Amino acid sequence: MNPLNRILAATDLSAPARHAAERAAQVSKDTEAALDLLHVANLAPLERLRQLMGATPADMERRVLDTARQRLIDLAAALQQRFGVAAGTQVVAGSLLDELARETRARPTGLLVCGAKGESLVRHFVLGTTALRILSTTPCPVLVVKQPPHEPYRRLLVPVDFSPSSLRAIHQARRIAPRADIVLLHAFDVPFEGRLRYASVDEDTIHHYRIVAKQEAIQKLNALRDAARLDPYRCSLIVLHGDPTMRIVEQEQERDCDLIVMGKHGENLLEALLIGSVTKHVLAESQCDILISV
Repeated sequence: MNPLNRILAATDLSAPARHAAERAAQVSKDTEAALDLLHVANLAPLERLRQLMGATPADMERRVLDTARQRLIDLAAALQQRFGVAAGTQVVAGSLLDELARETRARPTGLLVCGAKGESLVRHFVLGTTALRILSTTPCPVLVVKQPPHEPYRRLLVPVDFSPSSLRAIHQARRIAPRADIVLLHAFDVPFEGRLRYASVDEDTIHHYRIVAKQEAIQKLNALRDAARLDPYRCSLIVLHGDPTMRIVEQEQERDCDLIVMGKHGENLLEALLIGSVTKHVLAESQCDILISV
């Protein structure tokens, strides 16, 4: 398993984004990965203010970027004092998504960290497909931070479907939280259960199919745990019948997990995050942080 090399934390300098920067610093401390902070200033909304102030575009851009640069330097200093991590800082003007794509392509990045509110990647997940197109070509996982970090991640919930992406999700989970316990969850449905009911198949028969499906899933889950070389004493296996989104959010609360790791499902990341996908619903409904694996 390759070590995490570089973490890029995108921040709009708001309070939720500060939590994301703090979590990025915590992960940097735990993994010894380099940390860079990036602020992308969108100058388009300031055009009317510039006109009222009688400033030139160059003057307005300089003022905004100078202010943001100082705030980012102050944030880096606070992170170094709290976590002992020296973070690089970069402030640019432009589009958040375009600059993130450019930055992650320009320098190898093992993890992109952002907040769940404000001018963040999550807003673009919900409102449009631009972020999906960019992430489909960005090779690094994305950590979406919803909670202020008080300690390293303790327990990770990793929903799996036994596709190749499941093993990658586990490896990336261990990469950012090497000392956390892991809960592997598989939610299943009986194939064609709705059609069986429509065909008036009795409940006892359907229940039998559920038992068989659960036993097969347990065997696959054990094999996946062994393939990932997880410590059996630090790893729990859960197989539940029902809707994956409901089961994920339910187990997040019941198992007191502080990070959900969503593996890539389907042929590409764009398919994984389309409207109605499990990933998008978990992003919206869960309480804890989420790592979107690729």
